[in-house]
Amino acid sequence: MSQFQTIRYEVLNPGEEGIAHVTLDRPASRNAQNKRMTYELNAAFDDASRRTDVKVILVDAEGPHFSAGHDMRDSETMDLFSIVQPVGGFDRKGQEGHMAFEEEVFFGMCWRWRNIPKPMIAAAQGKTIAGGLMLLWVADIIIASDDALFCDPTVGFGVNGVEYHAHGWEWGARKAKELLFTGDWITAQEACHRGMVNHVTSRDQLYEFSLSLARRIAKKPSFALKLTKESINQMLEAQGQYTALRTAFSHQHLSHAHNMIKFGMPVDPGFMQAMPVDKK
Repeated sequence: MSQFQTIRYEVLNPGEEGIAHVTLDRPASRNAQNKRMTYELNAAFDDASRRTDVKVILVDAEGPHFSAGHDMRDSETMDLFSIVQPVGGFDRKGQEGHMAFEEEVFFGMCWRWRNIPKPMIAAAQGKTIAGGLMLLWVADIIIASDDALFCDPTVGFGVNGVEYHAHGWEWGARKAKELLFTGDWITAQEACHRGMVNHVTSRDQLYEFSLSLARRIAKKPSFALKLTKESINQMLEAQGQYTALRTAFSHQHLSHAHNMIKFGMPVDPGFMQAMPVDKK
């Protein structure tokens, strides 16, 4: 745990009301998610899940923004990490290798984290773009600063959205279509109105507000928290959430394969025009 390079991890008040505090810590890269961050997050979440002195997990981010999404400049190879999902063949030709990679690093990890048997709170400030949304959507409760903005511009990349395609569940069907079709931003206030965000607070109060909520939840019985989370998650699964997510993931790889045939690359070469501008 002391060797983490992309996150910080500590347990606050370990014991009956312990809180695992996980912080994305690549501010110079706007906390873009590379492979190392994925596996370090997974290690921290695994540790927090298994510890009897942790009741709640709190995730936040260093710097001006929560996350700029996937790090497209990541050059580390998969053989540096211990594979978690039952997949392999990342170097196979055609769409097979690419799909196996995203099954491991994106979709499979998100579904795994979504089902952690302890409450998870995420706190977001500034901008959260594309893949960064997935790091929020695995949480049970999301707190946003009043300057927070969210978007998924990937339809402009020639695909149907990020790998963990929860937009319709998080924003509602019609608003999700609008935001994906346009790549527009959604504010913290509207995200709260839509149900994606639980509370909006000032940036300088974001951490304290989120920690206070985590402490309130940590006073509840651990088994009741586990069963309550499972009950709500299973309600979503009964509505078809997992099947919908898997279908959208398959559609994304149909999009990538189409782009490879048409453009010789997995995304539309005009994707830079679809990227939101960050002037800060």
